[in-house]
Amino acid sequence: MKKEVKILRAKAVESLVLSIELFNRPSDAGRTHGVLIFLDHAFEMLFKAIILHRGGRIREPRAKQTIGFDASVRKGLSDAKLKFLADNQALTVQMINSLRDAAQHHILDISEPHLYIQAQAGLSLFRDIFKAVFGEDLHAHLPARVLPLSTIPPTDLATLFDNETKEIKKLLAPGVRRHTEAEAKLRSLAIVEKSLNGEKVQPSVGELKQLAKAVASGKTAWNEIFPGVATVTLTTNGYGPSIDLRITKTGMPVQLVKEGTPGATVVAVKRVDELGFYSLGRDDLARKVGLSGPKTTAVIRFLKLQSDPECYKHIAVGNTHFDRYSPKAITVIQDALKKKPMAEIWLSHGIRWKGTK
Repeated sequence: MKKEVKILRAKAVESLVLSIELFNRPSDAGRTHGVLIFLDHAFEMLFKAIILHRGGRIREPRAKQTIGFDASVRKGLSDAKLKFLADNQALTVQMINSLRDAAQHHILDISEPHLYIQAQAGLSLFRDIFKAVFGEDLHAHLPARVLPLSTIPPTDLATLFDNETKEIKKLLAPGVRRHTEAEAKLRSLAIVEKSLNGEKVQPSVGELKQLAKAVASGKTAWNEIFPGVATVTLTTNGYGPSIDLRITKTGMPVQLVKEGTPGATVVAVKRVDELGFYSLGRDDLARKVGLSGPKTTAVIRFLKLQSDPECYKHIAVGNTHFDRYSPKAITVIQDALKKKPMAEIWLSHGIRWKGTK
């Protein structure tokens, strides 16, 4: 084994141990961002060690710096000579990296159960890759003592996000005035959603405010607000210190995002189940927003919703054609009705409307 590989691999294990140590420390000072920063660093060092170990390069010709995290993940996924990552594994490290980015550069309020899931899934994945590539058990490189991550049993992502949105709704309740705290909590959920959808950029203030409105209204289920998260689940084996936890997709394939796409991650959950994503007919949409069918059609015309691919798609199944809307259309309509009275929309885009779609 090359000396550089040994050094990088040792640095990866050291950062992993520091991440575990910070997770289990009694003090909360710097704990959350410390766990994510060191866990993220552990993966980057491990991936670079593997790339070199398999004959690849971690520095482009004449480049002063080595390749970054995303480039390492891309090589591990798409380079046939080097490949060491599966789709689900790439999703896991991508989420950790995106959460680390927010924790390091801004404000991130991530709940204890959510931090546990990311940390335990990260530890399980690190161990899997280490064994698959080097043929060695990770415990041979760790201190000779128990390094538990948590005494809290793992929960599924559905329960986690449902509980999180309920807590956020309490913070947004009238008279509470804790919108900053609510948006900080929403940020961690939005980052996971964006990461799964192939977006590297952090959620904007406007996006967080829209999510807050959707949560505060209580009319939209968490899986409609965060549809990407609904496509993944957790698998667990063992218990106590030996627990393995992995994040996996539930039937939805993953696609490699084109290199150089601005603000994009390396992989994204591919929306091939279009009827699942565009899950609402016009009448379903009407019930969700509390309008009649004709009034809903008027709002759709007013907003030109059928020109927005995130909200609408015309789907053909055989000789049958459907106008279908995504859960995002609910939020868009609700926001529009707060700014413009339905009566005005009806006068301009109702039954007598003469425009085009």
